[in-house]
Amino acid sequence: MAHTPPQPSELKEYAERANRSQVRITTAHGDIVFHLFPDDAPLHSAAFMKLADAGFYDGLKFHRVEPGFVVQGGDPKGDGTGGPGYNLKAEFNARPHVRGTVAMARSSQPDSAGSQFYICLDDASFLNGQYTVFGQMTEGFEVLDAIKRGDAMIGVKNEPR
Repeated sequence: MAHTPPQPSELKEYAERANRSQVRITTAHGDIVFHLFPDDAPLHSAAFMKLADAGFYDGLKFHRVEPGFVVQGGDPKGDGTGGPGYNLKAEFNARPHVRGTVAMARSSQPDSAGSQFYICLDDASFLNGQYTVFGQMTEGFEVLDAIKRGDAMIGVKNEPR
């Protein structure tokens, strides 16, 4: 299935939804819950929501786990090279990389993010201002700590807060 990035006409609706909702990632270890930052990263927040609504993330694996640093997922190929078929323009912001920060992974090119995201296991201030932070965890830190490489995202859903 081809995926398209959020269109400019969709951004307001996604921002309004993001302000009333949260994201729930269901895993075999339990759930990870986070809020989105549509004011700081409107395109990335909308893109994540749109992919989640389409079921894009359901069943994908966490393909990278770096203890004390990050867990990363969102690659349909499962090896760190895949994406949704489009790239997003970077929305670097002042949000810090702290434990539970959710941000978009990218290549060395700033405008190369797509569907891969990471969640910080610990503070990573050296990443500040270089990646688009679009969310922050509110629940499930023990679940985050239990994630191992190859664990699946059983479901990723946008839900009311």
